[in-house]
Amino acid sequence: MDAMRRAISSPCIGICSLDRAGRCRGCLRTREEIGGWMGMSEHQRRQLMQDVLPARARDAGSLAAALPGHERLLRALNPLAAAPTDKGWNYGELADLLPPGPPAEAAVLAGLVPRPQGVQVLLTRRTETLRNHGGQVGFPGGRIEPGDRNPVAAALRESGEEIALPYERVQALGYLDPFVTISSFRVTPVVAVIDPAFVPVPQPAEVAEVFEVPLDFLMDPANLRQVEIDHRGRVRHVLEYTWPGQRIWGATAAILYNLRRRLEQTP
Repeated sequence: MDAMRRAISSPCIGICSLDRAGRCRGCLRTREEIGGWMGMSEHQRRQLMQDVLPARARDAGSLAAALPGHERLLRALNPLAAAPTDKGWNYGELADLLPPGPPAEAAVLAGLVPRPQGVQVLLTRRTETLRNHGGQVGFPGGRIEPGDRNPVAAALRESGEEIALPYERVQALGYLDPFVTISSFRVTPVVAVIDPAFVPVPQPAEVAEVFEVPLDFLMDPANLRQVEIDHRGRVRHVLEYTWPGQRIWGATAAILYNLRRRLEQTP
């Protein structure tokens, strides 16, 4: 296999089961396309991932079609075919505070739920007794394990473990920009649409509560503010939303800000 073929990775995200049309529920390829992947040319692979598979997602009556403005949202996101590889859009402001060596890789699922009253963002509040980030609001997700094919697979696996989200109730749409945390994680957010019929079942050792916040509220600049915190003798500015009964701040607020900025810059 030549170097160019190796450079185009498989779109498989670890959901390896076929739907009624004989296509993989995860990557939308047919049996023939999966079996013939290794023998395809670079041009054939690129055409499949950039043209054929996105068209199938649009035409299949997918979950994404239930989202108002889903085509603009897809344009705003980094494509699923290749996860972002940069250090993180906020890396410069934390570079002098991070420990030596590369940060640990993590992925989260920024789930959008289409409801009659408008699109909602699914969030969790972590159990108070957790060693890391106990009691904080965030997205389902966690560390990328060696067995995870990519950040999508990690985000979906973690969502299944934390809130019992089955693969068939979610459709990954694309990536936001990676974000580096002060605890030295490089987090890759996966934006996805979640079936509104899904009923979360929190894993009590990790998740105390699952709740939803309107996307319109989170995309309104008037609802986001900067707060100052002292970290190692240095003042840092972090983002925060105030929602009744919940404090949405830090990495979670920054990821939502990144989504807003990408949408604002997308026609």
